[in-house]
Amino acid sequence: MNWLLVLPILIPFAFAALCLLFRRDAGMQQQLGILGGLLHLAACLALLAHVYKTGLITMQVAGWPAPFGITLVADHLSVILVAVTGILGLSSIVYSKAEIRPGMLAAGYYSLMHILLGGVCGAFLTGDLFNLYVWFEVMLMASFGLLVLGQEKEQLDGGVKYVMINLFSTLLFISGLGLLYGMTGTLNMADLHLEIQKVQDKALLTAVAAIFMTAFGIKAGLFPLFSWLPVSYHTPPVAVSAILAGLLTKVGVYALIRMFTLIFTFDVAYTHGLLLIAAVLTMITGVLGAAAYNEFRRILSFHIISQVGYMVLGLALFTPLAISGAVFYLLHHMIVKANLFLISGVSRNAAGSFELSRIGGLYRHRGFLALLFFIPAFSLAGFPPLSGFWAKMILIRASLEVQAYAVAGAAAGVGLLTVYSMTKIWGEAFWKPRPSAEAGKSLPPARSEGEIWLLLPITVLAIITMVLGLVPGPFLALAEQAAHELLNPDIYVKAVLGGA
Repeated sequence: MNWLLVLPILIPFAFAALCLLFRRDAGMQQQLGILGGLLHLAACLALLAHVYKTGLITMQVAGWPAPFGITLVADHLSVILVAVTGILGLSSIVYSKAEIRPGMLAAGYYSLMHILLGGVCGAFLTGDLFNLYVWFEVMLMASFGLLVLGQEKEQLDGGVKYVMINLFSTLLFISGLGLLYGMTGTLNMADLHLEIQKVQDKALLTAVAAIFMTAFGIKAGLFPLFSWLPVSYHTPPVAVSAILAGLLTKVGVYALIRMFTLIFTFDVAYTHGLLLIAAVLTMITGVLGAAAYNEFRRILSFHIISQVGYMVLGLALFTPLAISGAVFYLLHHMIVKANLFLISGVSRNAAGSFELSRIGGLYRHRGFLALLFFIPAFSLAGFPPLSGFWAKMILIRASLEVQAYAVAGAAAGVGLLTVYSMTKIWGEAFWKPRPSAEAGKSLPPARSEGEIWLLLPITVLAIITMVLGLVPGPFLALAEQAAHELLNPDIYVKAVLGGA
């Protein structure tokens, strides 16, 4: 059954090629895009079910044994993130049917979207650092293409900043790879766990850990390395913003979790202490940025930064409860954040702008949309019994358990500021009357065929958010199992190296 490991990677690339063959036929591309998204989601869920039933699985590509060949590994953390990738991929593809113009389709929109999905799944499933680097590059190329596809000035400006800073991250990543390989002679993650314990020069090893922390910190949007994110995520089509918001920074968080639970655990007091400081500052600066802005997608972009701080906080605390909290936070936030971006697009279509000062009255004219916004927005803010409440509560409790009272206070305070910025969007966009300058303009019909394609994925993601909040038990159990595997690296090492 280990062939299930390659399907979440191969299916998107196969449909990327098919969409490219039919790039002049917009209708065929849309059908292929949705079919590819459906098959990809089915493969991701099948892999999740298989790992849930049997435990961690591996595959040595072409029969070359680890650590010499290419290894694919699926543990609980990987398959949770792969499954969410499938859900968000299909949601964005369905949303795109009503949003993406034919010109963008002809330029390869669906091909880039599928390449991005394949790259993200490859990053989550690879078992060696060189291939993680390769998948990062695949994601960078696909995401840059999606960011600038409309060729508007604002997109090009944001896209160039995005790619330049991420290229710097790539340079750090490959430098760290070279140093690590020079010290250990391997880049297989399981083998690295063993070989790194034989390295005598711990000071140099700590420096290499800092290089990887910086490289993945840029990808994740950690303080003070997040400047690329709020200048780029509000510029592309909404479906692109949603998929980037839901997935890309989380790949950086995933890489940090994998590296600092499996490989760099020789000086936890120093490395995880640095991560703790970065996590708290990321939470605070992100939420202050969100409070300062008055544009829908910019507020959401700063909230990505703030919420990444919570996830890295779980890694930095490095206890079973904290790690399971970080995994549950990833699951909750990927769904909620992508959904909020999708809702911002429908709000823009209804009111004509992303600027909160220019929109209003959506509660009166779009009651169902207001309900759909309420669920993810107040889940993000941590209102009980929505999923964000459980995620924040676990991390605050984990902070209190290790007597990090200031950290727990910061997490709770950032939660309150998140409530403020979400109620700001609610009050400005949904609750207040339409501005007088816009009052004379008629709203488009609420139940047009196009809006149904927009609302369908939003509704599904809102239902998933409700299920995560109302029935958290099975998802918390998955997160706890993921944390158990992460904090017991021998499970991973034995599965990959066969009992070494």
